Amino acid sequence: MDRALLETKRLHKNFGGLTAVKDFDISVEEGEIRGLIGPNGSGKTTFFNVISGYYKPSSGEISFAGRKIQNMKSDEICKLGMTRTFQATTLFHEMSVLQNVYLGSYLQVKSNFFSTLIRTSFYLLEEKEITRRSTELLEYMEIDTLKDELVKNLPHGHQRRLGIAIALAPKPKLLLLDEPITGMNPTEASHLMGLIRKIRDEMKITVILIDHNMRAVLGICDKLTVLNHGQKLFEGSPREVVQNKEVIEAYLGTSEGAEDVF
Repeated sequence: MDRALLETKRLHKNFGGLTAVKDFDISVEEGEIRGLIGPNGSGKTTFFNVISGYYKPSSGEISFAGRKIQNMKSDEICKLGMTRTFQATTLFHEMSVLQNVYLGSYLQVKSNFFSTLIRTSFYLLEEKEITRRSTELLEYMEIDTLKDELVKNLPHGHQRRLGIAIALAPKPKLLLLDEPITGMNPTEASHLMGLIRKIRDEMKITVILIDHNMRAVLGICDKLTVLNHGQKLFEGSPREVVQNKEVIEAYLGTSEGAEDVF
């Protein structure tokens, strides 16, 4: 972890008279798994929406991979190497699992419209490579045996894995995961967290994740940032967070039972 991949300074987001994110500073280093936690409505998903270009910040700066991105569109930010998943899966349910990941690779396509139309040799080679990589990502997420299945037929946990595979397709530097294990049983959650750690370790992708499953978050994250009412409440190691009185009062309720996570 050598330098900040993502940094925000005095980030602010208003919706009319409502302040969703207020004077928020964060610095996430390359190779880190950062957890973003806090009560419902604390501004976590809004923060993801702002840094990924879905919302424009009301004020403040966002730096990613050495560039200021606060005025960029979401597709431009994606091309720079920041991708994300969503709380509600945004999948094409009437298409196959493989086709969904193939579409996620669209930003990597270099062929122009004419090459695609007449199916030039370059386009065919590119199409073959995208299919190979899409299949490889499904293998990585352990759902390759379902590649020809319609997405609507997948169980919830497999749809979550597919969402991550799609986010990996554009070859990101930073992966934003919004509640990736919501709705999973403890075994499924533990296994997916292992896959997320594997993505960081083997693909060298930095991860920021939001989730309310504190056992999972405490067990995987290098550092946690706690939001409350749109502001940073506390930041530190998982152990420091569960021992902080303000965090306990605002969010955790108790630190009892956290010790066996470490």
